[in-house]
Amino acid sequence: MFGDDNFVPVILVNLLGTAGIVVWHIQGGNRPTSRLLVQILFFTGMSLVLYMAGIAPHRPDGLYTQGFGALLSKSARILWWTHLAWAIIGFIQIYFRLNRKPREARLIQDMAIAIIYLGVALSVIGFVFDMPVGTLVTTSGVIAVIFGLALQNTLGDVFSGIALTLGRAYAIGDWIHLTDGTEGRIIETNWRSTNLLTVTHNVVVLPNSILAKQGVTNLSRPDETHQIAVRVRIAATQAPRLVDEVMRSVLQSSVLIIKNPPPVVVLKAIDAIAIEVELQFHVDSVAVRTPARNEIVDLIHDQCKVGGLSLAMPAESLAFVPAPMGNNAAVSNDSFISIDLGRRR
Repeated sequence: MFGDDNFVPVILVNLLGTAGIVVWHIQGGNRPTSRLLVQILFFTGMSLVLYMAGIAPHRPDGLYTQGFGALLSKSARILWWTHLAWAIIGFIQIYFRLNRKPREARLIQDMAIAIIYLGVALSVIGFVFDMPVGTLVTTSGVIAVIFGLALQNTLGDVFSGIALTLGRAYAIGDWIHLTDGTEGRIIETNWRSTNLLTVTHNVVVLPNSILAKQGVTNLSRPDETHQIAVRVRIAATQAPRLVDEVMRSVLQSSVLIIKNPPPVVVLKAIDAIAIEVELQFHVDSVAVRTPARNEIVDLIHDQCKVGGLSLAMPAESLAFVPAPMGNNAAVSNDSFISIDLGRRR
């Protein structure tokens, strides 16, 4: 065996493969580019040695059938397939990092890595150990069906997560609003769930299957500019043009809203009691909605005092009461009376 021409190449491939594993672990995962380059160098060296020795790792081993030589030959082929898998995985990781979306594509990346490892494992079983892969795949399929029936909910979350990732409805850092009222910024996505950070600084964990069934409004696209509308009722004692001027001064005095696109004052309605006004403005981030709304409300209060405007009663608190008919009637015309309808029994 020691005089065989194939023994030295097999030993050299084992040494290169083992050294590659050691260097791969020493470099760590924080330097993916250099790690990939070293991996490619070791894999190329192993491939050249096998090629020059006339050894094909993709065909069943016929060099040694037993003893220490068979062990070295099989380990060399296993190391070659392992380094091939790592080299392909390295290219995939570099690709996602160059796209600058490594966290959003985590599910796709994990799925691709799992497929690569599965393919390499089947190749090792078939080409190195010369076992019937077809029978193994058939048996694995039966086992997969059993596990699939037992893990229906978990698999539903997994495939929903893949579908959401491929659909690119949102990304890490986006602020979303769901049809059930849940709202928050996405801080993490994984195989089973998506985590939202709400305005109350709580983390909401949503299973992907539930998230896929709801309507999702992405408040961060095309950008995080968000429109807010504040309605106010002004007593109809002043001219509408004066109300418009005062409300415009409110919007101009604000420091939390953005001026492009310009804010708008809309006179929505007028009756004998009030002029209904709507202030429409934008903020540059969903996170400042509440501070901006509070500032506008405070400015409305101050500017109404300066401009001589009075706030009108809410429409819900006004009730129409017909004037009493008779000789003793004190009022001849119908009148409006303020009633707090929320306290009526």
